[in-house]
Amino acid sequence: MARSYNPAVYMMASARNGTLYCGVSSNLSGRAWQHKEGVAEGFTKRYGCTLLVWYELHSTIEHAIAREKQIKGGSRKKKLALIESINPEWRDLFSEVCG
Repeated sequence: MARSYNPAVYMMASARNGTLYCGVSSNLSGRAWQHKEGVAEGFTKRYGCTLLVWYELHSTIEHAIAREKQIKGGSRKKKLALIESINPEWRDLFSEVCG
């Protein structure tokens, strides 16, 4: 189970194969909740990205930011493959993170 205050890179989706958002946070459970509830204005609220479909924990925020940049620089096909490598059913992983 993920610890609340580990630096993490994550992807939110509107639906399976839908709109994707990649972000970074030092508090994944809190940030995922903000996206899910639509309390933060911006891309995820506008496009309905409420499903936490992928995340990766890192030892430092610097490593997480570097990984986020790498993922954002990749193709959509690579992002989909990353999600499906750990979450082929596109389950919402929110409860796994928030336990």
